[in-house]
Amino acid sequence: MQVVIFRLNNEQFAVETAKVQSINDAMEITRVPKAPAYIKGLINLRGNVISLLDINLLMDIPKSDKSENNIIILEMEDELVGVTVDQVDEVLDLEENVIEKINDERKKAYIEGIVNLENRVVTLIDIDKLLSN
Repeated sequence: MQVVIFRLNNEQFAVETAKVQSINDAMEITRVPKAPAYIKGLINLRGNVISLLDINLLMDIPKSDKSENNIIILEMEDELVGVTVDQVDEVLDLEENVIEKINDERKKAYIEGIVNLENRVVTLIDIDKLLSN
């Protein structure tokens, strides 16, 4: 399994590359009046209008002082959705057996597992479950 590892408030998370359409630098965001708090706005990516979601709010992670430098465009059921992240770190190939399943029922909804790498721990997110809530 190949994953994109990104950073939110000094924590590392991963999402399967199969869901990732592209990774972009931060761009101009058009605010949407009266939209839910987790919708940051809309972006125009090569002529496509894409909803931009605040993944920090969806996962209940405090924002860091650093600005959100990257936007990951995800393909969700034939629709493109963007999420802002502090930084994209790397693309990594993982063996299925290195993913530890977790037993915390509250987080289990969107966390697929934990990956314990040599010097860091990465949380693998099931982006479909996260965004369907």
